[in-house]
Amino acid sequence: MDTKEKNSAFATAALPDSSPSLEQRWRKAVLTWYEYNKRELPWRNTKDPYRIWISEIILQQTRVAQGYDYYLRFIRRFPDVCSLAEASEDEVLQMWQGLGYYSRARNLHTAAQQIAQMGKFPNTYSEVRKLKGIGDYTAAAICSIAYEQPHAVVDGNVYRVLSRYFGIDVPIDTTKGKKVFAQIASQMMDPNHPATYNQAIMDFGALQCTPASPSCDICPLASGCHARQHSSQTTYPIKTQKTKITERYLVYLYLKHGENIYLHRRGKGDIWQGLYEPFILEFDHAPDDTETWQHPSLCSIIPHSTIQPVLKGLKHQLTHRRLYADCYIVQLHESVDIDGYFQIKETDRPQYAVPRLVSLMYEKIDGIILSCQP
Repeated sequence: MDTKEKNSAFATAALPDSSPSLEQRWRKAVLTWYEYNKRELPWRNTKDPYRIWISEIILQQTRVAQGYDYYLRFIRRFPDVCSLAEASEDEVLQMWQGLGYYSRARNLHTAAQQIAQMGKFPNTYSEVRKLKGIGDYTAAAICSIAYEQPHAVVDGNVYRVLSRYFGIDVPIDTTKGKKVFAQIASQMMDPNHPATYNQAIMDFGALQCTPASPSCDICPLASGCHARQHSSQTTYPIKTQKTKITERYLVYLYLKHGENIYLHRRGKGDIWQGLYEPFILEFDHAPDDTETWQHPSLCSIIPHSTIQPVLKGLKHQLTHRRLYADCYIVQLHESVDIDGYFQIKETDRPQYAVPRLVSLMYEKIDGIILSCQP
């Protein structure tokens, strides 16, 4: 079978019987590369499914360099399932602060409570898959790495390596695509060494077959790679859906009264569920000063306050949203009751987990407050 026929065959849902020598060469190349290039990471020195699970959830949507320290802090605070299950959601979110995608932390907390009720971490793919927040990839990673079960992982790195090598033109964000890649990943995986192989193929995609500027000249799979032969590395993997970005305009008022500030906790059904933030107004367009200060919610606040600007038009990008934020320090001359908000001592602010955007504003606010002190 020549390269063109091979690539065409792999791009269908029904896979042909491939030559064992192809699989053997593939596995040897990937595992040999891994032996010399693998990253030394703390979660690779354990077979504890709990710690492997924590590392996999942290590394979803997070670079290894950033996730490394978070993992160590998280494990120090929650060394086992029971300690995580018994913690409050607020504390879990606080430990997660800065990583983003906070549903991961909430799901971790819920799943830990599920595991605690079971009495032990489940040891089969089907049971692990039932845990809150665990999909096919994470279940495969846990079961292969912790238990040496032959379940192939398919993450962004694996999609990229397989699609480039075999020239697969089936979009990865379709039902057919997911089925095709799952079949190919399983076929190419080393069933005798699933833990090592799965970690090897993920590292290979992260370090060698990178999204931009892959190291094709020194790639051990280059001779059989469709994308290399056709100079089409940037074409793969293929997606059909483009992320639609919506814009939101936020105005934050950092309300201070004496030693206290006002906060509220964000509810369900929107971004940053369960996190805290100062008083907020939202508009469907960039508001001018008149629109902001004549907002009905401020009728009981503005007449009794001193206002100081902090920043304007700060842009903050989320996956599906682009946020623009203004922020002001508002010094209240008397305490006011604001529905949905409560007061805390400003010195206690670090105890309340906030989204990255609010954390950035806090840094600016603290700088201004410090500069105003005699």
